Amino acid sequence: MPSLTFIATANAVSYCGAVPHFVDSEEKTLGVDPHKLAKYLEEITEQRLDGCFNRHSGRRIKAVVPMHTFGHPVDLDPLTETCNRYGIELIEDAAESLGSFYKGRHTGNWGRFAALSFNGNKTITTGGGGTILTNDEDLGRMAKHLTTTAKVPHRWEFNHDMIGYNYRMPNINAALGCAQLEQLPGFLSAKRDLAGRYRQAFAGIPGISFFSEPSGSQSNYWLNTLILDEAHAHSRDTLLQLTNDAGIMTRPAWTLMHRLPMFANCPKMDTSVAESLERRMVNIPSSAMLGSGRTDA
Repeated sequence: MPSLTFIATANAVSYCGAVPHFVDSEEKTLGVDPHKLAKYLEEITEQRLDGCFNRHSGRRIKAVVPMHTFGHPVDLDPLTETCNRYGIELIEDAAESLGSFYKGRHTGNWGRFAALSFNGNKTITTGGGGTILTNDEDLGRMAKHLTTTAKVPHRWEFNHDMIGYNYRMPNINAALGCAQLEQLPGFLSAKRDLAGRYRQAFAGIPGISFFSEPSGSQSNYWLNTLILDEAHAHSRDTLLQLTNDAGIMTRPAWTLMHRLPMFANCPKMDTSVAESLERRMVNIPSSAMLGSGRTDA
């Protein structure tokens, strides 16, 4: 998984008793660099009858978990090719990419599973939680079974056939989400309009650039992003302080996962691009209300 991600991606792996293995990102998508990853896997893995293994740790490499950063799709075709070559499952962290498309197809359709987030700051919200996506009907039924305490259907008996979880979304939250889904096209249009206005506003300003969707993709522009030139990276914190002091909420990218104490000893590849991006990225206000044309936004 990318070191440049929100902590939920790494936490989910840890909950399973697995070990996060951090890889680098590419500047054109802000997500996993599939070509650098392919070269890295060639160097550190060996194929056995029961899967792909890290020849240094002896642990199986089970899955690649790309995250579509700020709603911008990862370069999925070469990443899928690499996963197929090494027999590794692709699980998409599509938490931020509702309404984003890669080569005309919605994110979340490449992996065996994908997850969307309906957290309070997402394009649509149910107040929290999210949804599991899969094109495998058997896996979909299994996921639903596990999230409903693995209770065997019966008119009155309480029998459970697996260790399950109580991860069901309350109906009132689901109703809120369904109502917002009906407005999703308008939200996406407003967010893309806002991104276009930002792109024009920052065009030609030296030392800083507005991040635009990767070629061949259509982004939801969940979070609009400015990237400072390397020579101006030292000004990032000053920019954050001045904007927040002026009442404009800006924020940096997340602290890279391999810098956090609980993941500091996890395996990782060279992450020089992610480290550069971490120093230079600033997220700016991105609400659909700002792109809706409302005068009170």
